[in-house]
Amino acid sequence: MAMMITEECIDCGACVSVCPNEAVNEGVATDVPVYWIDADRCTECVGAHDEPQCIEVCPVECIVPNPERRESQEELLAKYQALH
Repeated sequence: MAMMITEECIDCGACVSVCPNEAVNEGVATDVPVYWIDADRCTECVGAHDEPQCIEVCPVECIVPNPERRESQEELLAKYQALH
């Protein structure tokens, strides 16, 4: 399943540069950066790393599996391969 960023995010941006699929995006809401993960690009780092890199670098543990985007390891790998 794809990952998602919860409201606990402190907008540090650490997750952006570590994503191998460029799935982490920055938007702006009332002049404050807001980060979100594009579920169509997120593979939980399957195909690139052993663990989701966004979770590894997040200082506040605000990145969790998205319950609305359940995908098998095979589906995640196929998505990664299609992106690369």
